[in-house]
Formats: sequence, C-alpha cells, structure tokens
Amino acid sequence: MASGQDAALLDAVAADPRYHALVAARARLGWWLSAVVFFCFVGYLLLIAFDKALLAMPIGGGITSLGIPVGLGLIVLAIALTGVYVAVANRRFDSQMAEILRSHGA
Repeated sequence: MASGQDAALLDAVAADPRYHALVAARARLGWWLSAVVFFCFVGYLLLIAFDKALLAMPIGGGITSLGIPVGLGLIVLAIALTGVYVAVANRRFDSQMAEILRSHGA
C-alpha cells in the first residue's frame, strides 16, 4: 500500500500538464506504429486473397516464391518498428518522465 507521501506524489504527477502531454505523445506514437504494421499486414493478406500469382512467382530462378521474403519483411518491419518505439521511449519519453518526477521532488 502506498504511503501518504507516495499518494501525494502520484496525485501531483497525475495533475501535471507535462505528464498529460507525455502520455498523449506516447500513445500517439504507439498508435501510428501499430497502424503501419496493421496496414502492411492487411495489405499482405489482400495480396494473398486477390493476387496469389504475384506472391507465387519464383525469385532468382529458384524455388522460393516472392511471398516468402515479403512475409519475412513484414516480420522484420514489426521488429524494427518495435525498436523505433523503444529508441524514442528511451531517448525522449524516459527523460521527460524523469524531469517531471524531479520537479515534484521524487
């Protein structure tokens, strides 16, 4: 259970407009990156549904079809965008939150 001092700190931080801006910016970035991944995956599924021949084309004269590297690319994209979020969070969001906490005596 939080002490009275901890509760006061939580209330002060929750009332800080910088905290609200930080939460909004973090959510906005998360939604944008999620939307990119979502639309790329939906696009891939639409290609599977409506142009199987394109994804079934062999590449490089071998037996691997175009769909395999495109699918792997989607996985790499999701991992890369996760890395983007982590980098922005570490560089920007964490320092902003630390400044908010410092200004409230934490």
